Amino acid sequence: MLSVKNINTYYGNIQALKNVSIDVPEGSIVTILGANGAGKTTTMKSIAGLLKPRDGKIEFLGQDVTGKTPDQMLSRGLALVPEGRAILSGMSVLENLEMGAFQRRDKEVKQDLEKVMDRFPILRERRSQLGGTLSGGQQQMLSIARALMSRPKLLLLDEPSMGLAPLIVQDIFRIIQEINADGTTVLLVEQNARQALKIAHHAYVLETGKVVKSGPAQELLHDPSIKEAYLGH
Repeated sequence: MLSVKNINTYYGNIQALKNVSIDVPEGSIVTILGANGAGKTTTMKSIAGLLKPRDGKIEFLGQDVTGKTPDQMLSRGLALVPEGRAILSGMSVLENLEMGAFQRRDKEVKQDLEKVMDRFPILRERRSQLGGTLSGGQQQMLSIARALMSRPKLLLLDEPSMGLAPLIVQDIFRIIQEINADGTTVLLVEQNARQALKIAHHAYVLETGKVVKSGPAQELLHDPSIKEAYLGH
């Protein structure tokens, strides 16, 4: 579904990504692991169109989308849930969800609103509440639900468990698996390496802007060097 080929992304003169290549097969959960500053968020932003790689190629659904803008990527079926959630804090939960569907012209938006509220009952309960008054976990759920309102084929999740209580983290990972089981492909950046590897099919490890290891997630979960670096063993 997504093929990233040897992209190099810069911030000014500083090279953040060095020949990064990643493949995301349709129907899978793929995770990108790495320490802070490894280039994980830069990779997500490059794919979503928020940053333009200086060279290399990004293909989505068989089409070259290198350099496309975020709204063009969204209209093609790629939605990003950014690090830090980025909900619209002065708007209600319902308005945030409706914003997720702003590009859609079909008649099923209302139906999808019901669906996401069934999946996240707390959002139905708080539909009139301002986004900024929700707890961190609720904001994360709102951010994911808003992205789902665009009916993405590929959902990019950047650090969805960051700063959340352990019980909420379990909820978030369960929800990611459910979304995937319902047919949405997922690319996940996550510092909680153990949880990410448990639910992913394939994993990539980034270090200083380079892919240093990749393979089936279960293999990496039991890889001694990964255990030592990321799993606290």
